[in-house]
Amino acid sequence: MRTLACLAALAVASPAAERYRVDWARLDPEIVERLSELVRLDTANPPGNETRAAKAVQAVLEREGIPAALFASDPARANLVARIRGNGSKRPLLLLGHTDTVGVERARWSVDPFAAIRRNGFLYGRGAVDDKDHVTAGMMVMLLLKRLNVKLDRDVIFVAEAGEEGSTSVGIDFLVNSHWNEIAADYALAEGGSGVEFQGRVRYLLVATTEKVPRGFRLVARGPSGHGSRPTAQNAVLRLASAVARVGAWQAPMRLNDTTREYFRRLAEVSPPEQAARYRALLDAARAPAADRYLAEREPGNHTLLRTSVAPTMIRGGFRANVIPSEAEAYLDVRALPDEDMAAFAGELRRVIGDPAVEVVPAPGGRPVAPPSRVDSEMFRALERVGRRIFPGSITIPAMLAGATDNAQLRARGVEAYGVGPVVSSADGASGGAHADDERIAVRSLEKLVQFLWLAVLEVAASP
Repeated sequence: MRTLACLAALAVASPAAERYRVDWARLDPEIVERLSELVRLDTANPPGNETRAAKAVQAVLEREGIPAALFASDPARANLVARIRGNGSKRPLLLLGHTDTVGVERARWSVDPFAAIRRNGFLYGRGAVDDKDHVTAGMMVMLLLKRLNVKLDRDVIFVAEAGEEGSTSVGIDFLVNSHWNEIAADYALAEGGSGVEFQGRVRYLLVATTEKVPRGFRLVARGPSGHGSRPTAQNAVLRLASAVARVGAWQAPMRLNDTTREYFRRLAEVSPPEQAARYRALLDAARAPAADRYLAEREPGNHTLLRTSVAPTMIRGGFRANVIPSEAEAYLDVRALPDEDMAAFAGELRRVIGDPAVEVVPAPGGRPVAPPSRVDSEMFRALERVGRRIFPGSITIPAMLAGATDNAQLRARGVEAYGVGPVVSSADGASGGAHADDERIAVRSLEKLVQFLWLAVLEVAASP
């Protein structure tokens, strides 16, 4: 028993990170250059052309003896899958990043979006934080596992996928439906989280354990057509405008789930007193309405987590100035809570609109509904330990994303998938973030992302 106790103490004192030491200062230039190489490849979706990025990553991995296969339903839009094998005593761990990006309006950028410009401690470029940083981090972890000859209890799989930005049929859907055995895993780490920095200190790490479900609706208003000189109350444009205004003035009831309840509880622990009181008020039915109103005005990012949200995003109707059209249409971007009954929700929209001449039509497609990933798993606990190690004094908070990621498809197949990400400063706001003009990542945040992912992989995959 005494020997076992000594061995246990030694294991605590000498974690895998101590056995497989990394000279981060020496590695940092390579990390930055790997991301720069990917940013310089224009993989804006559409059309994507992700094969160029997949082949670039494949070349890097195979030069160091890591086999990497390409899987594609469209030759121009390949997905890369690489695997380093363990002893098989545990099921695999999957690292996921997507190589496609959204497009750019070049005139609105202060730099060439595909030149990987470094300025004032940041690397600028489309995909810098969405999501070529994760592709870089996953690639670097694979290289380190190989270079240091890490002994593994589980396979580590790295996927650089195509099509995340709106064309998942060539990416995660294709892999899940046609090549599941290549990517099946116990746990997955992908985009969706972040570290949040206040006044130079990382206060907390957000780890996404679930996400809202994109479910759009079309509003189609109809009425008699005619000459623009003869106005009528049945004008389809008027009916549509009224419907959109009513939907815009309405919001669904507030509903917390297990994830958002824990999110606001933990967020209160690391927030200033006045802010903390508001977050705690959300957990009290009597005080929640006032806190809800405050968040609507001051914290829209937190407010949207409280309910299924509706945002009119597109309107079209008519074909010339002097013709009253017989039809006009609007699109509602609905981000549903994971357990929302969408048939009932559509009925509620019809009630709010109150006009039988306006049809509410569910839009096809969308990511699957999936249960949240557990917060009592080996992987989540490892993320908490690594977070405390890298950012002393920080806490890890489970979060529900308002946006959508390809973790949804993995969760739907039973994978415990978690969204992690680089550190962002509260002072930056949305400036330079995902999908923004002048998208950028702080170089130090990129380096910490690689370090975070590396230590998390060692925690759950390295053999004792």
